Parts: sequence; structure tokens; C-alpha cells
Amino acid sequence: MGGWIAMILLALALLAALFPFARRDKGALQFLAAALLLALAGYAWQGRPDEPGSPKRAEAALREAADDDFAVLRPALLGRFERASHELGRAEAERRRGNPHGAAELLQSAIRDNPRSYALWLAYGYALVAGSDDVMSPAAQLAFERADRLAPGNPGPRFFYGLALARGGNYEGAYRVWQDLLASVPEGSLYHAAIAERMQAVQQAASTGTPLAPAPPPQARPQSPAPAAAAVTP
Repeated sequence: MGGWIAMILLALALLAALFPFARRDKGALQFLAAALLLALAGYAWQGRPDEPGSPKRAEAALREAADDDFAVLRPALLGRFERASHELGRAEAERRRGNPHGAAELLQSAIRDNPRSYALWLAYGYALVAGSDDVMSPAAQLAFERADRLAPGNPGPRFFYGLALARGGNYEGAYRVWQDLLASVPEGSLYHAAIAERMQAVQQAASTGTPLAPAPPPQARPQSPAPAAAAVTP
């Protein structure tokens, strides 16, 4: 309804402005009226006068997406890092809204305050991949390497690096990373379960040509006689 009102008011304003010039010539006046009617008819046919005038809100709703694999797996595998956990959640919310660049900027700012948080560097690398059409850029590569140096021996940096490769469709690269990592992770741990599940998922996606199945939340699978203390603690 708002679109029709705006269109009619615009037509009346245009008619009023041109009428003094066209009233001396009936042919010109008829031509002006016909042009306005044609414009209104075209708007009714091609336009969407009945829709609310808030296209940005509609586009934002279309961009909203479900949690990606990082957001699903991060809470269990990286744990809760107090302030870092808050920033990670905010960044994931930005990616969910279709704003990976905003997520990367938020994480970059958080890293300036806490440069030794490997979890922030991991999330930053993943956000850079998400913001560059899922391509592993040099900046994203450096972010994952930085996380690995900050947490030597921790499976997190390599696991989430593989996750970023898989996001970009590099299933072979992700599989190789996880295959090497799996041997160093104790059976029954959350990481072992997540790595095995993601390896199976990328293998299936590569062999069938279907999209990569979303990651389920990881669940530890205790196996005897492995002691509970052997599980990896982020």
C-alpha cells in the first residue's frame, strides 16, 4: 500500500509541475497523461506495491543461516574461555547473520586485548576463510599457524584447520590433516570422536558429490581399558 501512495503522489507532483507547459497544447497534455498512466501500469505489473518497504530487513532474514561446523563443535572441543568464550559467541552470531567480515573484525579486536588466546586465533582464521568465499587465504593460514604455536601438542588448531579446509571443499586436504591427527589423539576423547566423524563425512561427500553433512555435537566414546585421564583436555 505504501508503494502505491508514493507512486501516485510522485505522479501528481510531476503532473502539477508540467501542467503549465502542457495546457497550451492539448496534444502534449494527452501525451503527458498517457505517459503517467503507462508508468503506473508498469509499476503495477513489474513492481511489488503490496510488499512492505523494508528490503534490507528481508535480505537480512534470507542471509540468516544455521550454525556452521565451527559453531557446533567449538563449545565442546575448545571449552569456555571466560571473556574469549563471549567473543567467540558474538563472532559466531555475526557469521550466522551472514556477516563473516564483521566476525573477523570483532575477533581481530579481541586478539589485540588477548593475543595469546589460541582459541581466538582459531576463530579468527575460520572467520577469514568464511569471509573470503571459503578460500584459505594467507592471512587465515597464518592465524591457524599462530594458534598452533600458542598451543603446542593441542589437537584443536589442526582439527579446526582441517574444518576450514573442508568448508572450502578441500576434502582431500582436510582428510590428510585429520588422518595424521587421529593417531595422536586418545581413543574415547571428544576430539577422537569428532575427527573420526568428520573424516567419514568428507569421504562420503567426496565420493558421492553431495554437500558435506553438518557436524553433530561431539560425544566421547569411552573404551576400555583406556583410562578416563587419557582424554585430551583443551
